[in-house]
Amino acid sequence: MTSFASFDLPAPVVQHLTDTGITAPFPIQSATLPDTLEGRDVLGRGRTGSGKTLAFALPLVTRLAGRRRVPKRPSGLVLVPTRELANQVNAVVEPLATSLGLVTTTIFGGVNQTRQVNALRTGVDIVIACPGRLEDLLGQGVLSLDDVQITILDEADHMADLGFLPGVKRIMDRTPRTGQRMLFSATLDNGVDVLVKRYLTDPLHHSVDSAESPVAAMTHHVLAVSGADDKKDVVQALASGTGKRVLFTRTKHQAKRLAKQLTAAGVPAVDLHGNLTQPARERNLAAFSTGTVRVLVATDIAARGIHVDDIELVVHVDPPAEHKAYLHRSGRTARAGSGGDVVTIMLPEQAGDMRTLTRQAKISAKPVSVRPGDRVISELVGELAPLVSPAEAAATVPSAPQQQRAGAGGGRRRGGRGRSGSSAATERAPQGGGRSGGSSAPRGGSRGGAKTGARTGGGSGRGAGSRSVYSSTTGQASVDSRPAQGGGQGRSRGGRRATSGVRSV
Repeated sequence: MTSFASFDLPAPVVQHLTDTGITAPFPIQSATLPDTLEGRDVLGRGRTGSGKTLAFALPLVTRLAGRRRVPKRPSGLVLVPTRELANQVNAVVEPLATSLGLVTTTIFGGVNQTRQVNALRTGVDIVIACPGRLEDLLGQGVLSLDDVQITILDEADHMADLGFLPGVKRIMDRTPRTGQRMLFSATLDNGVDVLVKRYLTDPLHHSVDSAESPVAAMTHHVLAVSGADDKKDVVQALASGTGKRVLFTRTKHQAKRLAKQLTAAGVPAVDLHGNLTQPARERNLAAFSTGTVRVLVATDIAARGIHVDDIELVVHVDPPAEHKAYLHRSGRTARAGSGGDVVTIMLPEQAGDMRTLTRQAKISAKPVSVRPGDRVISELVGELAPLVSPAEAAATVPSAPQQQRAGAGGGRRRGGRGRSGSSAATERAPQGGGRSGGSSAPRGGSRGGAKTGARTGGGSGRGAGSRSVYSSTTGQASVDSRPAQGGGQGRSRGGRRATSGVRSV
């Protein structure tokens, strides 16, 4: 079918799609919608950026329209691996749901659970959740999955990579067997096939490019540099263009350091990694997606689930450890039919690993020896953005009051029923909902506070110092100097998503 109007979709949904300029379905949407709208279980395979979100969002809201809303008993459930992806999916689902009178909410860790609990008590139709925090709330008895009619597993292979499959199985076991199930994944390895066999009934298979398929509109380059000094200069040059670009590093500390170095050199940049609080991650992503800042320096936390329009260049500052990470990182560009370039910076000692990586990723890029100022670099950079003074660059980068930053604030938290992760938490911990790793663990009564990446509970801790309070009236965060109560899950009470300029279909 050539338009969404050809499908059996409600008029308000089609009108919303038309108003936002979405008229022609992607292949994965055309393939799956006839079956999902009829209530069939579907296994959809397609790489990131292929349009999977809208493929499941449309049948989800269409088939749940008109159902009676019951507090704490949602009728639709979408499981995702990361909080960033939860916000991105909600940015697509929420306006569609609103057009049909449905209410959505997001559930993930790293933020105070109060907003999530209040939303569930008021009543929501669709929950978009990370497995860890959802299990926490199920254990607290603040919601039930007994009324779930449609369950969707998005990026199932990434949930497997992060070790969430046991939790996913426990959650799926609590949903009715008679409900519709949809599973969308780029691959079926690492146990995803077990989910398909266990939870999908006579599923229809639709495949539109696997994660192993190279994108035709994506051009790959491997730039060989002689040493660390040349690498630094080449990276800075690649970051200095006028278009949006994402620079990937191996570690959180490298991402933070590189963003600061670029900003100090007159190229404003923001970082995205697991050591940031959720409000800081959202501020940085919003600054990048709206174009306030054109350079995002990220770890693999952004390799899946971050959908920002018009990223023209991806730079692997540090080559990833394996080819799947390479493909997912690279997938930030050349989305929705657009073109894009992918550059990997290679040091001499990385030549052997790069040969293996390119072979496994099925790309034919050959290393090209470069020095700073070479023509090949200038062609990749394109038009240069004017350099700004360090003070002006720093002013461009979003920042938060000291009280809102991870580990800031002077009080001790007492009586916390859960465990709070330290700033040394692994990259995985803050990605997966229900785990806290983005702030330093305060001393005091919080049990197990020094344990890295420990699961956060929902206790009744009380902490001195300030906290960030989100106002739904003004849409802004403010600092509340009263003692923070409840939760023990970080000082942010907002957890609101940053959607400006972000689009995921």
